[in-house]
Amino acid sequence: MPLPLAPSFAVALTEAERPLAGMWVCSGSPLIAEICAGAGLDWLLVDAEHSPNGLESILAQLQAVHGYPVRTLVRPPANDTVLIKQYLDLGVQNLLIPMVNTVDDARAAVAATRYPPEGVRGVGSALARAARWNRVPGYLGSAASTISVTVQIESTAAVDAVEAILAVDGVDAIFVGPSDLAASMGLLGQQEHPEVRAAVERCLAAAQRTGKPAGVNAFDPGTARSYLDAGARFILVGADVALLARGSEALAANFVPPADGSAPPAGY
Repeated sequence: MPLPLAPSFAVALTEAERPLAGMWVCSGSPLIAEICAGAGLDWLLVDAEHSPNGLESILAQLQAVHGYPVRTLVRPPANDTVLIKQYLDLGVQNLLIPMVNTVDDARAAVAATRYPPEGVRGVGSALARAARWNRVPGYLGSAASTISVTVQIESTAAVDAVEAILAVDGVDAIFVGPSDLAASMGLLGQQEHPEVRAAVERCLAAAQRTGKPAGVNAFDPGTARSYLDAGARFILVGADVALLARGSEALAANFVPPADGSAPPAGY
């Protein structure tokens, strides 16, 4: 039975009439991923760079969120050809590649998603969920059109090269990571520093000039809205683990007596 694949994140960005809002999914839990998928957000980012996600848990999360009206991106731990091949064969259609600092890095990321002669992706569609085990008609010839490549700009070198990176054929979008960018600027932990914000906005402006979408990570609502006003076309505004951490802390603050013996604050 022929099976169609969902349009890529690149298509969603092209068709969107407003910026797309999303959240990180870092827990490694398919159940939590499914809860987030039904929240009403536009997209999710399943993270394997700083989170406990391997091939099996990524697959389980892809299956859990399938059928929900949300786009799913996956971030591998590195810009690695073998990892990208495995992610694609799992059925990942939308990749967010970390630490793309140069044009060569961007070209390598794109090449990893393309079959020869355009790239270096290994051929295993008959064995892989990507092609639904050869149930997607003409997958080998059309695979590139079902995949989106977003590269992360998160260093001063990447900011300096951002226009050249945006010009790489096959790079569908850039995503700015203020935390690592701040660290590379000698401003560790200072994502709100004016110099960091100026660097982010420089990247957003470069993307607007080239006509490619740019996104950014911003948990602070005011900062997020500022970047949206500056031209961000997609944004991450929270994370499952952060929501759970802050929510559980709020419960403790309401119901667990402070160590000094004073009464806890009133709560419902």
